[in-house]
Formats: sequence, C-alpha cells, structure tokens
Amino acid sequence: MPGAVTYSSAVGGGYPGDPNQYHPPNYGGGPPNPGMSRRPTLGRAPSRRIVPGHNSIARAGSNLQRGRTLIRPDRYQEPAPLLTGKQESSSAFDPWVIISRIFTFWAFSPMLKAIGKTDKGMQQAWREKVTLCMIIAMMGGLVAFLTVGLSVVLCPPDQSNNQEHYAHYNDTVTAGGLVGIEGWQFNVSQSKPTATANFYALAAVPGTDITYLFANHGNNIGACTNPGNANTAKFTAVTFDPCSANTCVLDAISAATFAKYGLTNTTRQVGFDWTQLGAANLTNYFVIDGNVLNMDPYMKAHPQPIANDPLDDVIRSILNTTFGEGGKDATKLFFRNDELKAATDCLVQKYYAGHIDKSTPGCFAASLILYFSLLIILSLVLSRFFMAMIFAWFYSRKLSKTPPPLKSSASSVNLLPKNTMEMGNASNWTNRQDPDVLTKPVEIGNDLFTVLLITCYSEGLESIKGTIESLATTDYPDDRKLLFVIADGIITGSGETVSTPDICLSLMHLDNPADREALPMPYVAVAAGAKQFNCAKVYAGHYMTKKHKVPMMLIVKCGNPDEQGKPKPGNRGKRDSQLILMNFFSRVTYNDRMTPLDYDIFRKIQRLMHVTPDYFELCLMVDADTKVYKSSMRLLINCMINDNLIMGLCGETKIANKRDSWVTAIQVYEYYISHHLAKGFESIFGGVTCLPGCFCMYRLKARKGDGDWVPIITKPEIVQEYSQNTVETLHQKNLLLLGEDRFLTTLMLRNFPHRKMVFTPQAVCKTVVPDEFKVLLSQRRRWINSTIHNLFELVLVRNLCGTFCFSMQFVVMMDLIGTLVLPVAIILTVVLIISMARTHITSFVLAVPLILLIIVLFSPALLILITTKKWIYVAWMGVYLCALPIWNFVLPVYSFWHFDDFSWGETRKVTGEGKGDDHGKTDGVFDPSKVPMKRWEEHERARIRANKRQERKRRNQQNQPPLPSGFSHNVMPGEDESRARLLDNASELSMDTADNLGSPVNYFDPSKEGSGKAGGYYPSYRPTANPNLPVPAAAGPWGPSSYSSPMSSPRSPQSMGRPMPPPPSPGAPPMQHQRPLQLQQGFVPQGSPQMRPPGGYRPPPPRNGSNRPL
Repeated sequence: MPGAVTYSSAVGGGYPGDPNQYHPPNYGGGPPNPGMSRRPTLGRAPSRRIVPGHNSIARAGSNLQRGRTLIRPDRYQEPAPLLTGKQESSSAFDPWVIISRIFTFWAFSPMLKAIGKTDKGMQQAWREKVTLCMIIAMMGGLVAFLTVGLSVVLCPPDQSNNQEHYAHYNDTVTAGGLVGIEGWQFNVSQSKPTATANFYALAAVPGTDITYLFANHGNNIGACTNPGNANTAKFTAVTFDPCSANTCVLDAISAATFAKYGLTNTTRQVGFDWTQLGAANLTNYFVIDGNVLNMDPYMKAHPQPIANDPLDDVIRSILNTTFGEGGKDATKLFFRNDELKAATDCLVQKYYAGHIDKSTPGCFAASLILYFSLLIILSLVLSRFFMAMIFAWFYSRKLSKTPPPLKSSASSVNLLPKNTMEMGNASNWTNRQDPDVLTKPVEIGNDLFTVLLITCYSEGLESIKGTIESLATTDYPDDRKLLFVIADGIITGSGETVSTPDICLSLMHLDNPADREALPMPYVAVAAGAKQFNCAKVYAGHYMTKKHKVPMMLIVKCGNPDEQGKPKPGNRGKRDSQLILMNFFSRVTYNDRMTPLDYDIFRKIQRLMHVTPDYFELCLMVDADTKVYKSSMRLLINCMINDNLIMGLCGETKIANKRDSWVTAIQVYEYYISHHLAKGFESIFGGVTCLPGCFCMYRLKARKGDGDWVPIITKPEIVQEYSQNTVETLHQKNLLLLGEDRFLTTLMLRNFPHRKMVFTPQAVCKTVVPDEFKVLLSQRRRWINSTIHNLFELVLVRNLCGTFCFSMQFVVMMDLIGTLVLPVAIILTVVLIISMARTHITSFVLAVPLILLIIVLFSPALLILITTKKWIYVAWMGVYLCALPIWNFVLPVYSFWHFDDFSWGETRKVTGEGKGDDHGKTDGVFDPSKVPMKRWEEHERARIRANKRQERKRRNQQNQPPLPSGFSHNVMPGEDESRARLLDNASELSMDTADNLGSPVNYFDPSKEGSGKAGGYYPSYRPTANPNLPVPAAAGPWGPSSYSSPMSSPRSPQSMGRPMPPPPSPGAPPMQHQRPLQLQQGFVPQGSPQMRPPGGYRPPPPRNGSNRPL
C-alpha cells in the first residue's frame, strides 16, 4: 500500500520532497512563505499531529509521540502494552503456551486428530481450553475448601466451641439443673435422690463435677497402668484411686446407673471460662492442653506434699500460683518434661471435669477468616445496593435532564460559498447550477449531529423496519441524525425469501433513481488472508414515515470478485461493520488517507446532510432487532451535553417477547437487574464495564474549548487495536470474535480511564431475546466467555478509580472470580440450604450463612421495590430463582467447555449456511494494491480531472463549442490552483475556523488520560457561542430543497440550453448538485463535489510580517 501515517512534533508535519504531502499554493509566485505552513487546529499546547509517511492507519498508534518529551523527559511514560497486539516473539516460547502444554501433556497430537482437531491452531485452542477448565476447577475447589473445609481443618468438631457442643459452667440461665460427670452435662430434672446424694442440691451450681461420687471411675485406665515411662508409673497422682477415701457413694458409671438415678445426658460438655478457674470453689482445678482437671479428691487424700514426686510438686505449684486472669494453665510445664508429658493422658482420663470453652488458635483463625470473608462479600453486596439506589434516585435524573439552551451558535460555516461552479452531467443533481448566495447560519446548540449505526445480518423485514422506524420517529431533529445502515454481506436469513440488503434498500427513498445502480467500492476489511479485500456499495437517500424525512445511508458489503457465487459474500462480521464507521471518522478527523469507500461515504454524507462529516460528534449503535423509545435518543444526548467527560453510555434494554416461552420468562428479571443494579453501581464511578451493542452511544470526539477537539472512539489506538486482523490465541478470539461490544468498552476504559462510561435508566429500548433454550445456550456461551476474557483485561488496568479494596479494579477482580466459580457457588448454595434445614439455629453465629444467602438473593428485589415500586418484577424474580441452576451451573459449565468454539452457533441462522461457513476463516493472501488509499484532496483532484476529461470527450463527440470563459474547471498539474479554486470553495464547508489551517491535531493531558495515550480531561467545558463564526443554515425540517431556482443565477441551466429543473420548495435555500465520478481503479465514487479536506485545510488568509493572520 502506498504511503504511511506517522506523527511528528514539527509544525505542519511532513518532510521536503514527500510526494504525498499536500503543500499550500503559492499565490504570489515567489518563494514559499514559511508562515503558510499548516497550523494546528486543536489548541495551543504541545501537539500530536499527522505527518505523511507510509500509509497505514494500523501503524498510527505505534508512531504516536508526545510533545516536549525531549525538554521534559520526566513527562514521558511508557505506553501500556497491547495485550491483544501482535506477538513479537515466537509462540513456541510463550509462557501461556508452555503452561497449556504442561497441563495437557497427556494429549498427544494423534489423539487430538482422532477427535477432529486436525489443524495445529485447533489443537492449541483445545489445549488452552482444557487448561482453562482445569484452572477453573482448581479455583472452584479452592473456594469450596475455603468455604467448608478450612474451618473443619483448623477447628475440628470436637474443638469447635459453641453452644452446640458446650454448656457453660455456672450458667444458671440456659444450663440450670445440670451436673458434670466425666466432663459431660447431665440433666437432673428427672433424678431420683438417694440417701447419700441429693442431685438437686449438687446442681445448685450448674456444671458441678460429681464424677468422684461414682465407684471405680478412676480404675482400670490403660494410660495409667502403662504410661510409657517407668518413672511416670510410680507417681502418686497416676496410681491414686479416687474411691480409696470412701467418697464413692454411687454405683459405677454405666447407662444402667444413669437410668437408675434418672440422670439424662445432654450430649454437651461442661465448658469453663479462664476467669471461672480463679473462683474459690474451683481452687483445685487446673488446665492441661484445654482440658480442665478436678484435683479435689487427690488434694483431700494428700493434703501434704509428697517427697520425691516431681508430678506432685508440679501439681501443687500450679494450684498455689495466682494468675492475673484466674486461669491455671500447666500445658507448658507438662510438655517440656518427658516424664510429666507421659502422665498427661492418665491425668486427663482420671480427673477430667470439662473443657475450656474459649476458642483454640485454629478455631480463632477459622472464625477470623469466616468473618473477614463475610465482611468483604457483604460490603460488595450492600455497596452495590446502596450505590445503585443513590444513582437511581439522584444522579440519573440529574444527568438526563434537559440542558440549558446556548445563547448563540456553537459553530458556523458557509454551506454554499460564492462563485461555486460545477460541471454538469446526466442527473437532475448535476444539470443545474447553484446561485451565488450565502446561506443563513445554523444553530448547533443542543442538537448535536449524530450518526445512527444499525448493523444488519440476517434479520427480517419486520425487525429492520421496526428498528429504523423507531429511530426515525425519535424526538430529535431529522436534519441532525443520519441513519447509517450496514448490511453485513449478501445474506438471506433463515425463513426469509428476500436478502437482508434488498430489505434495507426497499425501505429507502432514493432522491435520484440512478443512485440505485451504486458501484462497489473497495476497502480493507477486518479478516484474515484474501478476505481483507472487500467491497461495499453505498446508497444515499431518505427514510420517510409519517411527518419525518430522515437522511439514510445504506452500506452493502458485497464482497470481492472472488467471493461471488460463494455463501455469504461480503460477510465480515459486526466488528468490521463498526470499523467501517470508526475508520471513516478517524480518517476524517486526522485527514488520513481514505479508501474509495471512505471517499464515497464522505461525498454522500455531505450531499445528504449539507455539512461535512466532521460535524458529527456522536454515534448511536443499535442492532437491527431493537426498537428505541421515542424520547430515548434525546435523553442520551442530554447526558452527553450535561457532562462532557462522558465518552459512552447506554440505556435500559427491556425484553419485547417476555411471555413467548419459559426461556424468555427467565430472562426478564436477569435483564432488569443487570442494568439497574450492576450498571447503576458502576455508573456512580463512571466505569460501566459493558455497553451493550444493541443500544449504546459513543462520542466520536469531545470538545476541548472553543473549536478544539479530542478524538474519542476515533482515537488511533482504539481503532488500531479494535481492527486486529490476525487473531491467533484463544484469548484474542474470545475478545474479538465473540464479544466485540464488550471489548470495545474495555478499550475505551483502558485508553481513557479518567473519562466516564455510564448508564441512564430513562432511555429505554426493547429487543427480542432467544425463545428457545438452544439459542439461549449459544448466546450465553458467547457472552460468558467474552466476559471472562474482558474482565481479565480490565483487572490489569491500574489507573481505574479507587485504591486497593475500594477500587473498581478490585470490584472487577471479584466479578471475574465470581464468574469463574459460579458452578461451585450454586452447589455450595444447595448444600447450605439443606444444612440449614436440618440445623436447629440457636445462635447468631449459626444464622450468619443463612442471613448472607437471603441478602444476596433478595436485595435486588428490595432495590426494585424502593426505586420503581414495580411489584410485577417480584413475580419475575420468583421465575428467575427457579431457574437459578440453569444460570449458575448449566450455562457456565457449557460455556467453559466450549472455550474453543468461536462460532455464533444457533444465533442468527442463515439460509444454506454450512457448519464451517464463517467470516473468520483464513483463505488466500491479501493484495494491498487492490485498495488504493489517498487523501481527500487527492481523491477530489482525480475526480474533477476525470469529469473534465469526460466533459471534454462529450463536447468533442457533440461538436459543441468550448464553454464560456470562467465556466470550465481546468485543473491540471502545475496550474494555478487558486484560479481553479479546487480547495478554496470546499474549505468553506468546514466547521473549523479560518485560523485553523492544518490537519486536526489532538492534545493530551498525561496526568489525566493514562500513560502514553492521547485524550483530554476538561470538566468545566461547555460549548460557547462565537458570533464571529458563520454556521450552516437551517434549511427546513429536512435540509435544503433538491432544486434551486433557475432565476437565481445568471449561469442557469436554461442559459446553457439544458432542460429546466423543477421549481424549488417555498423558502428552501438552494443546494449544490452532484454527479457521478469517472471510473478510477475500477471503482466510480459518487456524491457531491462541494467538500473540503477532512482535516480542515484551506488556503491561508493574508498575513503580516510576523507570520500571523491579519
């Protein structure tokens, strides 16, 4: 491809001798005036500007530089790496490839070929899919372990200290009428008192140990007869028989004895507090490893110390020591000595009275982790709830309110400059001359020029017409909106008899019947191999309905010559359709080289709208099965005007066929919550992570002061990365082939992290959702997989708002983890519900999981009731909850296992489509020479020269005399271009001022727009009026009349011997005419010649000696 786009900080750009650089004409014939070089049009600060070089917009991002980085190196920041960019190193040494091969080492190539994975790329995608599934399974196992297993490991059931296992000692409120026997609590309410023991008196202090009253309770203990140490077996406390002092007045411990005395085991142990062990009645109690030992029988039998008995010394030392909190812990003393340690088991079994009911370190750690997790989850859930509520009550209405009207026009141009001349041709557009008049200025005000992009694929007449009708009848001036319909290939939808392009064309009213024979224009498509060469036809006309006549353009992608006769010629996907528009406005903004398709679109937009395309500031993207409410477009634009930092926003999408089947019914509540809860919360921080492609609006460029602009969606970095042709890895394919709408949102947030992506609930549309489960399965498979990969991209963006746990980056990370572990989460939810149903809840701790579950499931319903009071959605919530296993298990598991499926499956079926028919298939090699790319002025010169030759040939054939002096348009190399007025007339159509002579130059603020990125951050900007600037005229509801008056110009068609055109509409200003182009490079662009260079170039005004405008 000839040429390239590079960037330089030199004023005017270019380099001497560059044949592709357009130089201003030298009117005086002398040496060029250096002051006549092109001037920047975007402000007064260090600039980024376009300089000719090797022509490729795809390389623009790599040549972006920042001004003053040489004199202020500290300002330079390395640009963020493009995660989806072309890999520099070999894929064989890619870490992810190596990891995937390690995980799938057992899957040899012959085995993969046997299951249909014959291509190396398919095999690698399968390996990556299996690796991702294994990683997801490990993450799910980790979540399950942290949720259930960790508490069991750190705090086993026998150590978990709660009311289910322990009854507190001396608890007269909940544990009255209990006594302790070998550490267990027994109920004495049905006891039978004996002559030697009154159980009611013994239970006066609940939990009192009465083990010593039972016969033989300390005999025949294996740990005492054989403690494992000879010296230990001789200690008195080990050999002591508690019944030797005749204190055992009750029968031996057994189930029969308990029944005899009417004692009932509560199955709960006696729990002691550390402070209780300092009480006077528990003087002879101490603790070993959490076990409370009652040494009363031993101390009563041996009131004096025993000589040469180390164990007796330790026992008396502990019992006679006073501790600060009353506790007597002998664990360290016993475990530091082998003899004493050997006696531990014997002492515990012989003197055991209960257990310390304080948490062990393991139980404490488990509780800490549990409460921390609950705190994080509840914080996220409640913050989403309250933020969404605040947004619905306050912020959204303020954002979409009607902005105050501007006092005067924000910009002005002369649509039809004086002395405009045009050579005639065969159509009514070209068989007339425009008068020498200046039209009245047009007020731009709050009615911003907006292009309405409608992408069509296989939809039927009802869907397409409904969408276009809803947009045409919106409460917005018809002359400020342009219906831009793109038919993605010559395709006939399943069940349809007419192709989609024919359906779209049948809805248009063509101003000139000859326009129906549009010629295919080449452009570089988003595809691999030879499919990068694609052609499209451009139709220009109007859509007329009721009292509306809306300008409409139809782009039909018809394919290259080699595709004719094959299935789906011209089909390149929705992303390619979006990029036709994005590339066009990017090239207009930067005065970059255009394809023939771009040039044809440029001319026909100007013919329809009577302004050049650089007037357009907004782009509304709508799918062909969506119906927009009448007030929605005005509300979206109000948001854009009220907050200049908003770069994209969406409205609420409702379901049009909610009652068609159970499949549509389960989606109603999910759609509502995804907008009002998720997007409402994200809008508070200006970081909506997904603008749905069925109904969203983006800025083409943002205002940065009086006459200055910052490219937004037309920014080269965004266009460059979004137009990736080579999509190799599984990650790239999931981003670009399945979820292009979400990925575009991700790109906007990465490149403009300090601008805003918001949601406005007042703007509403309706769309048709899948009504069959197989279609829903296919749709959600694409959505879930693209969501995972886009969230991974966003989690790496470090400069989103907030910090650490209080940041959008943390919220995105939690969303990513939550999406990956959805199947495990629903399983754990079912287990929790069953467990709660079988558990008798007696404390708040036991109720915490159930409370959390209720908050998570029902807080969205509360949000609906508080904000909208629509009780019907409570019923839809019940339907959604019944289908929760489908949403959280079936759909995610199916999506994970189909990570390597990049087709659209059952969605948008096409008649005669085969399984392998997709636009992403690589076929052949692309020849760049088939798509010539030139600057606007080069296209315009070639067109006028071709028309001149055609006119000369026609006159010669008719033996007509030459045209009168001043009527011919002689533009030849080396001629005085000021006389030819090639660009002088066209430049008056620009919305730039006379002081701006160069291509658009965008400035950036490095502290606001992210490292190495261009952009702007201008919170206080509001478009201001400038009475000195002329603006285009308001020419009635649908623009100027199609015909001018024959009496308004001395050079009328009547004077040339041509037929008289029809009379003009009353009061309608004249409009310039059109003629078709001569064949160039096999293509004939059509449209109006009265244009200006997209970059805003015009011949310079007279200057003084200081090289400044007079």
